[in-house]
Amino acid sequence: MIEVYTDGAASGNPGISGAGIYIKGQKKQYEYSFPLGIMTNHEAEFYAVIKALEICEKEFPNEILSFRSDSQTVVQVVDNDLTKNKTFLPLLEAIREKTAKFPYFFIKWIPEKENGHADRLSRKAIQAQRS
Repeated sequence: MIEVYTDGAASGNPGISGAGIYIKGQKKQYEYSFPLGIMTNHEAEFYAVIKALEICEKEFPNEILSFRSDSQTVVQVVDNDLTKNKTFLPLLEAIREKTAKFPYFFIKWIPEKENGHADRLSRKAIQAQRS
């Protein structure tokens, strides 16, 4: 099983945003930081999940994925497979399409204090866009 921690952050809402992804699997740890441009914090949280799924498609095909996010919005939308928000709908559809490629996909909400690695990486992506 692959454990994936995701976080999205925005400096301003909307503002310069970034995604941070921390993966534990196959006795190794992986860190990714993605600049996302201008978007809202919620959008950045969704994009962090999408980017993490893209990484897992390449690096961990056919693995069981256990995602963790400190965004209650993302976890509820993905877990319930439902949103009325027109901005989130295409993001949910992208997540749906990507998770279908794995035998099992789980997503769980965690408190911010347990998501420090991914948070640091998302903030690093914001800083990279300011340089």
